[in-house]
Amino acid sequence: MSGMNEVGVVADPASDRTGNAHPFRRLAATGCLAALAAMAATTVTAGLAQAGGVDFEVPDGGETIPLPGFAVVTGFFSVVGVATAMALLRWSTRPAQRSVWTALSLTVISSVPPLISGADTTTAITLVGLHLLAAAVMIPALVRGLRGALAVLRPLG
Repeated sequence: MSGMNEVGVVADPASDRTGNAHPFRRLAATGCLAALAAMAATTVTAGLAQAGGVDFEVPDGGETIPLPGFAVVTGFFSVVGVATAMALLRWSTRPAQRSVWTALSLTVISSVPPLISGADTTTAITLVGLHLLAAAVMIPALVRGLRGALAVLRPLG
């Protein structure tokens, strides 16, 4: 017998039995990457629209929405979407389906303010288009992430 203690290998508590990253961690990573993609897409598109003559002027005060503002708002609401998907994964029996309906409903609701803000037509339509662009990036990514997480949590057998 030696006087040394044996050193064992402890599994990462954030990993499942197969060594894959924990489903919640994988979903969070997928969601964060999608959020970055959505931020880039909306900011670049807003920049192109601005170069094409869209002024993004807010009627109450006459200020123009700055380009970094598109990234910040898209990032914030994308993270809210990731948190919602994670909550649905935890507490819903059909998280992917409920996530789609929740995200689509919130996208429709978020498209109303630009239309009633009093902004000129091109600004309002472009803002709605940017909402749809962010949704087109985030929703499929989160659904894929949820389905992948479900495959790990509830293996077929």
